[in-house]
Amino acid sequence: MKLLWSSLPALRRRLLPPHVIVSLLVGVNGLLLVASVLLRVPGSLLVDLFVRGDLSALERIEARHLPRLLFGLNAIERIDFSHLPRALVGLSLVALACGLVIRARTAWAFSLVMLTLAAIINVHLNIRFDLTFALSIVCVLLLLWYWREFDRASFAAATLYTLVAVFALIVYATFGTMYLGSEFAPPVTDLATAFYFAIVTMTTVGYGDIVPHSTDARLFTASVIIFGISVFATSLTVVIGPLVGGNLKKILAGRFTHVIRKQHFIVAGASPLAINVHHELTKRGWPVTVIIASGVENQYPEDADVMHGDASDNAVLTHAGIEHAKAVLALRADDSENAFIVLAAKEIAPTVRTIASVNDSKHLSKLKRVQPDMIFAPPVVGGELLARTLSGETVDNDTVMRLLFHGDTDN
Repeated sequence: MKLLWSSLPALRRRLLPPHVIVSLLVGVNGLLLVASVLLRVPGSLLVDLFVRGDLSALERIEARHLPRLLFGLNAIERIDFSHLPRALVGLSLVALACGLVIRARTAWAFSLVMLTLAAIINVHLNIRFDLTFALSIVCVLLLLWYWREFDRASFAAATLYTLVAVFALIVYATFGTMYLGSEFAPPVTDLATAFYFAIVTMTTVGYGDIVPHSTDARLFTASVIIFGISVFATSLTVVIGPLVGGNLKKILAGRFTHVIRKQHFIVAGASPLAINVHHELTKRGWPVTVIIASGVENQYPEDADVMHGDASDNAVLTHAGIEHAKAVLALRADDSENAFIVLAAKEIAPTVRTIASVNDSKHLSKLKRVQPDMIFAPPVVGGELLARTLSGETVDNDTVMRLLFHGDTDN
């Protein structure tokens, strides 16, 4: 019972990690912000039907209005533009919540900015103490408290933010055109025309069928053109640049090949022991795949087959070729992480040998419970051999091997 109680925090973090909780709260906050804007829309069929439960709204539905109803256009066109920033911030938070799930540092930073902006907008609109305001404050505090959880910089996150930027620009251009609709010739009076003008302007095509005729409309159109060029140029740099640059680097280095992982060793960790084991195995001609946690400095040689990720994640182990591996060596500095790696390895490939290192002798009995094929216990052998030597006891090879690979101190 004591062992189970002591392992509860680790199990809780594994089943429901803090970054997942924070991302859910941020996403819910974003949805609430969007919903709070839609609830202010007068005569919205969707709101009357699904939110207020007014079944009489069905009588107002006509067949010719079904496409607009399904896409929510009837509600969007009636939105009070003074509350539009709340909706945009809400949509951004929903997108950023996806980045928080993958623990992206950029998503963490942008979420702080958007949550702060949401609170400022609430104050500006004299909506200070509603649920979204309180939830924004809670999310900011949680993001600051768990800032170490968001330590990853990934290509997927960069792609996500590029898509968010493109989406935000489309929303800005579309609703800005709707807001200034009377200042165009011919006037823009519906959302479909506003969306068309936004796309034409962003792509700098400019057919000339809709022309701004006021100073405000011209300045707005100029801003859409500038933002459009900037966003698309940045998108090409962020998304296509790393792909081309990374492949070019591999070609120049002569390593543009697909790594075939078979009959190899998987070493999990970047501890001194893991680095030395990698060195000795590769020196003997064995292929080795290394898995190190994201954010950890890579001290392995440049030609090493290194993967970044959680070694206790089934997907990461599968990508490392565990089903064709000779053995999995859990050599991280945290004994609990080594235990989880062994459990994950046994779940995916029960026949593959598992070896775990023990960094603290008091964790030895707990690590034995996960039943790795071999336990490597340098702290135990060091302390026991030194004590035996100082006490004048006999030390033979069997004793050394028993201590080193089993951690057994019994005579």
